Amino acid sequence: MSKLTIENISAGYGSVQVLHDVNLEVRSGETVVLLGTNGNGKSTLLKSVMGLITPTQGNISLEIDGQNTNLIGKGTEEIVSMGVSMVPEGRRLFSLLSVEENLTLGAYRNSARQKLNENLEFCFTIFPRLKDRRKQQAGSLSGGEQQMVAVARSLMCDPNILLIDEPSVGLAPILVSQMIAKIKELKEEKNLTVLMAEQNFNQAIKIADRGYIIVHGQIEFEGKSTADLENNDMIKQYYLGA
Repeated sequence: MSKLTIENISAGYGSVQVLHDVNLEVRSGETVVLLGTNGNGKSTLLKSVMGLITPTQGNISLEIDGQNTNLIGKGTEEIVSMGVSMVPEGRRLFSLLSVEENLTLGAYRNSARQKLNENLEFCFTIFPRLKDRRKQQAGSLSGGEQQMVAVARSLMCDPNILLIDEPSVGLAPILVSQMIAKIKELKEEKNLTVLMAEQNFNQAIKIADRGYIIVHGQIEFEGKSTADLENNDMIKQYYLGA
């Protein structure tokens, strides 16, 4: 069982405040999407969860198997060791290292190191193309293949909660559809709890249980279901062209 609760979070960069009193919850086994166009605070919120940014106010609570921990003030390494992993926007691979070396670096947690070969084989089963390219430099791969590496690397630490930041960025539409389908498959195979930041509504809705719309660093709408999101006027105006 894993649950993430974000309460009254404000955060930013220096004197620039990006998030304003954000509240959001991801319950065990859910896929929740955080929808918003560029510059509205999606990445900042995920970075706050991962300890890459320290919020100026609020709480971020992680519950794993009934044990609650406030993540505020925790280092990224400690948060990862608790079972939270992130696929960053832009992939952020080590371009001169091989595919297999990039994946191995993802096995940060002690428990994951003990299952290194098992998790590698799982990733290669989900992404067969990576197995064929396991000795190839990550920087020489196509954009779609690099995104596969980024997602697979995040799984190598055996997470309970997976954060995914803009998986569709820089990919052709057909590759976006394939990647979203893979994320759904992984979530079900690993019984993951997923928070995905995305601006491609039509793709995000394919795997979401429910979602939030963030505008100028504030949650403007919480959809209790995908139907709620599809029927929302803001979604129709900004994402569906209605």
